[in-house]
Amino acid sequence: MRDGYVTVAGEGVHETEVNRSRFLCALAPAATEEDAQAFIARVRALHPTASHHCFAYVIGADAAIQKAGDDGEPGGTAGLPMLQMLLRREVRYAVAVVTRYFGGTKLGAGGLIRAYGGAVGAALDALGTVTRRRLRLAVVTVDHGRAGRLENDLRATGRDVRGVTYGAEVVIEVGLPEAEAESFRAWLAGVTAGGARLELGGETYGPG
Repeated sequence: MRDGYVTVAGEGVHETEVNRSRFLCALAPAATEEDAQAFIARVRALHPTASHHCFAYVIGADAAIQKAGDDGEPGGTAGLPMLQMLLRREVRYAVAVVTRYFGGTKLGAGGLIRAYGGAVGAALDALGTVTRRRLRLAVVTVDHGRAGRLENDLRATGRDVRGVTYGAEVVIEVGLPEAEAESFRAWLAGVTAGGARLELGGETYGPG
């Protein structure tokens, strides 16, 4: 697994204008290709009179899935520069849709490439990105008497609490940087007076 990746901070839209053509870049996180395609369809539905809805998305921390579409613009002048901008910024698990309202002036191939790629870059700058780092999942099992305080302590120390399940005992899932696994074990023993069990599981990604 990669040590980390960058993704968009949240869903949003940023507008740029080039020679009276409006370029609205909509960005959103996308966990799967289906998520990306659903977002593209939603943006199309919001702007039925637009000239073009070009898109690009990258799924997977290792960018395993990469797709782009020009939606009627000359081949390679829209979706590809959008995709290249996402890859250049190392953005993953994200989708970009640039909706163009034609302003009456043709931009030429070079102008389109700059406009579409630039629209994505400007949107990333305006809307922001977040870093996800590689984490080891830790499963903490504790009795009900200690669970509430332990959960509060975990959150207060900035731990990535993934879930809390109540049963005969309480199970708390935590994301840990690999290098902190043993120090976390010692911390846990201290705050619970040895009353919690820790099992280290597989790897995932979480806030950086």
